[in-house]
Amino acid sequence: MQVPKKYQFIVKLGKALHTYGVPSYKSQIYLSEIAEKKGIKGSFMDTPTWINYAFFEEDDHTYNHVECVPPGELNLGALSGVTEITNNVIRNKVTYQEAQKQIDELETKRLGYGKLVEMIAFMTSAGAFCIILDTSWASVVLATIIGAVIYGVTLLAKKYKYIRAVLESLVALVATIITVTTSLFVDQISISMTILASIIVFIPGLSITTALEEITSKSLVSGTAKLFDALVSLFKQFFGVILGITIFSLFVDLKPVEISPTIPEWVDYIAVLLLAASLLPVFKVRPKDLIFGLISGFSSYFITYFLGSTGILISIFIGTLAAVSISKLFAKITKSPELVFLVPGIIMLVPGSKTFISLSSMFIEQTPNHNHMGEQILYIFMGIIGGLIFSGSFIEHRNSAK
Repeated sequence: MQVPKKYQFIVKLGKALHTYGVPSYKSQIYLSEIAEKKGIKGSFMDTPTWINYAFFEEDDHTYNHVECVPPGELNLGALSGVTEITNNVIRNKVTYQEAQKQIDELETKRLGYGKLVEMIAFMTSAGAFCIILDTSWASVVLATIIGAVIYGVTLLAKKYKYIRAVLESLVALVATIITVTTSLFVDQISISMTILASIIVFIPGLSITTALEEITSKSLVSGTAKLFDALVSLFKQFFGVILGITIFSLFVDLKPVEISPTIPEWVDYIAVLLLAASLLPVFKVRPKDLIFGLISGFSSYFITYFLGSTGILISIFIGTLAAVSISKLFAKITKSPELVFLVPGIIMLVPGSKTFISLSSMFIEQTPNHNHMGEQILYIFMGIIGGLIFSGSFIEHRNSAK
């Protein structure tokens, strides 16, 4: 059944907002504003797998349109584009026909930096994060090489459905096999930390960020579903690691290796900068927003780092407040959505990697070094949620979605 012409733009816009990862509560605000501007009464609900449009017509008649859509992927470049199109419609800068044409162009436009840049980003993020984890130069080099292999697996996933379906577990398994094999011949390889650094791009910190944002904004159905999906993704990756370790344990006696950190502390500053920079091409941030996204990620991390003496809860809380403030400032300067700069800032704080470290310490290395990791993860969650709440990010006034 064809959607009535007067509703077609709203339906198309809702699908685009969902596809490019705009949080549910913001999509609903946008659609409500567009409907009001067109003189249409409507109510909208965006969940991870479907969108419900309810239009109220005269004589108590209603028109409902329900569309099943796959979960959106946060593509910050496309997100910026569709958000700008929506804001331009709201501000009467473009007509509905022009906006619909721009959305069509966005769907066919090639977004990204090319395979070579993306591969370098995967390699750099792996090596940089390995440095931050205070491992050894041997682990850093190995993680960087594995990062290139992991990128190759992601390219195969675009061609083969089976690989795409098992991608999270497969990349973890591949990273584990390469890491453990290398550790048999090379000393000073931290198995768990090298594996974690190699697949850091897949650790669902970004998904956790979006889920926390939605839960905090009272979009409970969508936020809870996305949070659970992020945790399931984390366990898929950990299953791949455990599977690889178990297979090797059948043939080789794997023993924990005492790693002596050999990387100078000052290198961490460079590593954080490289990590923040390498994540931006992975998230397909537009070139004009790159520098600001880099500053956002770098600033939020080091604000939290320098406030470490105040405790995890307070430092993360203040770091989140800083990330929100910086993202609002950069959004005004660049006219891009706040989320483009908030994501690089918050993702440096989310507990996805700490959860992985906690699990690996329990099941792989069986060391007591991280007995309080669960408590730290909880504090990080609370600090981020508290920072998002007290920053006023979710006050639903007009144009708050921008």
